Amino acid sequence: MSEVKIAAETRTEFGKGAARRIRRDSKVPGVLYGHGSDPLHLTLPGHELLLALRTPNVLIALDIDGKTNELAIPKAVQRDPLKGFLEHVDLLLVKRGEKVTVEVPVHTEGELAAGGNLLEHVLNALPVEAEATHIPESVTVSIEGLEAGASVLAKDITLPKGTTLAVEEDAVVLQVLAAQAEEAPEGEAAEGEAVAEA
Repeated sequence: MSEVKIAAETRTEFGKGAARRIRRDSKVPGVLYGHGSDPLHLTLPGHELLLALRTPNVLIALDIDGKTNELAIPKAVQRDPLKGFLEHVDLLLVKRGEKVTVEVPVHTEGELAAGGNLLEHVLNALPVEAEATHIPESVTVSIEGLEAGASVLAKDITLPKGTTLAVEEDAVVLQVLAAQAEEAPEGEAAEGEAVAEA
């Protein structure tokens, strides 16, 4: 996993007005917390942060006021519901070698068995524990040839070295549902036949 370096500034103004001013300057207010330290209020560059957050569980190397360097992972991201721009970010302080619990996206490969069956993602993301500097970006599961009624459990997923499950082994991650044929209501079919005869 790559680290993304971002320069951050400590923030002394708080409240809605201050947050609006920060966003007007194309920046994002945020909070860095963890390891029992007091929360540190930051201002981060909006565009750089947006690009970094495209990678799930990205490791961010923060250069704070050009004085201190800290490693962090995003814990909570608030976006404007209509425009999608970043409104606020919570960052969790991490140390090299430290284990953290995160959710990793689940991707699938292959085709289900013939018959129009449907794949249901019971868990879109798999909770795992991994070293902060080696968080996998995603896990991939083969669904090749799975038939209706089949399930993929958390314990069936191959995890990268150093990564362990942070969920019950028997938790269902994916399941295959039988396709349901759509039948026309009986009344409509009878009318259709009458029209054809006339």
